Amino acid sequence: QVQLQESGPGLVKPSQTLSLTCTVSGGSITTNQYYWSWIRQPPGKGLEWMGAISYSGTTYYSPALKSRTSFSSDASKNQFTLQLSSVTPEDTAVYYCARAPLYYSGRDYYLGEFDYWGQGTQVTVSS
Repeated sequence: QVQLQESGPGLVKPSQTLSLTCTVSGGSITTNQYYWSWIRQPPGKGLEWMGAISYSGTTYYSPALKSRTSFSSDASKNQFTLQLSSVTPEDTAVYYCARAPLYYSGRDYYLGEFDYWGQGTQVTVSS
């Protein structure tokens, strides 16, 4: 069974960079056709997909966050990371990492459902 675990500081000051790491066990982040995503949920709001990094290291960012977001991965540690710069209190949320497969419909590529999720970690932006 694949397991994902988020880790990082639970409190970040405004204007600083939020850094989180997702550690994967029971499977490799380089397994062909899988994508590894970051999703967040602010208080009282729905889930927001932030972006993903592929099994080959290609990154994809939500347009709303692209200018402040950076992903990276380390296959030797089976980890991938999120950095969100210039944070404000609006970035306060529970942050999740999750896995999804890539499918080809015959017309286009798309991500399937997230089959594995981390438990999530609360990050608060406050001075």
